[in-house]
Amino acid sequence: MRRPAKILTAGILVAILPCAAATSQTLDSVIVVDQVKIDDVFAGQTLDVVEVTETTTATTTATGNAFQGSGEGVTLDVRANQNLQADVTADTRLDAAVYSGQTTVLSTAATGNTGDSNIYGGVLTGVYNQTTGPGTIYGHSHVEAPDAEAGDVSASVQASGNSQGFGVSYGAVGALVNQTNEADVVADGGGTYGYVTGDATFAGAAAGNNVTSTAVGAAGERYVINQTNSAGLTQASQFTAFGNGYLTTTSSTATGNNIAATNEGGLLDVTTTQENQAYVRAQTESSGYQFGAGASLAYGVGNSLLAGNYGPETVIDAVQLNDGGGVEVIAGYTGAEGYDASASATAIGNAATGYACSDCDGRITATSQQVNNVDVGATANVTVTGYARSATGVANAIGNTATFYVSQPSP
Repeated sequence: MRRPAKILTAGILVAILPCAAATSQTLDSVIVVDQVKIDDVFAGQTLDVVEVTETTTATTTATGNAFQGSGEGVTLDVRANQNLQADVTADTRLDAAVYSGQTTVLSTAATGNTGDSNIYGGVLTGVYNQTTGPGTIYGHSHVEAPDAEAGDVSASVQASGNSQGFGVSYGAVGALVNQTNEADVVADGGGTYGYVTGDATFAGAAAGNNVTSTAVGAAGERYVINQTNSAGLTQASQFTAFGNGYLTTTSSTATGNNIAATNEGGLLDVTTTQENQAYVRAQTESSGYQFGAGASLAYGVGNSLLAGNYGPETVIDAVQLNDGGGVEVIAGYTGAEGYDASASATAIGNAATGYACSDCDGRITATSQQVNNVDVGATANVTVTGYARSATGVANAIGNTATFYVSQPSP
């Protein structure tokens, strides 16, 4: 007799494991999960160090509702409902006096609702509903080390209202995803260092709604995805300052609604409706008195869709509406003495990209409707007060952009 699947609806982890059957009949595995969170969620920590010789590491994660449901060699059906009516905050702070180590890594993430479903050698079907009510999803990370040194530094901060991920290996998935975000989503970070001898990377990313899928092994994918970001603000910002920095990169990415689905074979079929009403803002400011290469990067988009297949067929039916507060992107870099200084700002109302594989006799069928009713602005500033080898500024503002093509996959 076939052993029943294990279902843990009281926790955040649901796993379906393969099990042997006495007959050739295969029973379906079913997961039904309902999650509601109405009180605030907060995670925070402060590292106060004088001199660390090797590694300084901090990980801070705050999540309203989290769900995982996966299967191997089974037919799995999922019904997941997640509802957040609260604030979620993740906060990481590092104070360093002399040296924060050869490697310094800070990771901060604040998420309203998150789900993840994977299928290996089987079939996954499901309906996923994620809702965040009015409130704030806030991720914050800051380094205060104006007189300290470090080797390599990596500081990342993320904030997301709703996020759903899929993974498919040698199987098939058919899913309906509904995401509604009414919460302000803010990822704010940065810091100061006296001297960074290696690579310094400060990155912030904020998204109202996010769906990602990755498939390998001649998998089949069919999705219907509806995303509404009706919050007042979706913002990512990073502010950094270095007395002396060898290679420094400071970046921020703000997205109202995002979908990214890829495949390496079989069919990829994506039907989407994306509506962003939030003010989307990405701002990056960085400075270095002495610098080897200093870069400030900012990217903001109301609605973004990527559907790409290195297999034979991609089908896309996409509707994108960007309304409400507009998209504003600012990138600035200021240096006194050094080599290469750069700032890049890209602002887009609606963006859609789809591709299929030409070596597989590929075919792409795409229908795209894009409407942008608000301002889209990009500003880049580079200031060198002393001398430098190069100063490069790039500013791109696009109301709507759609790119569909059939090409040879990269080796």
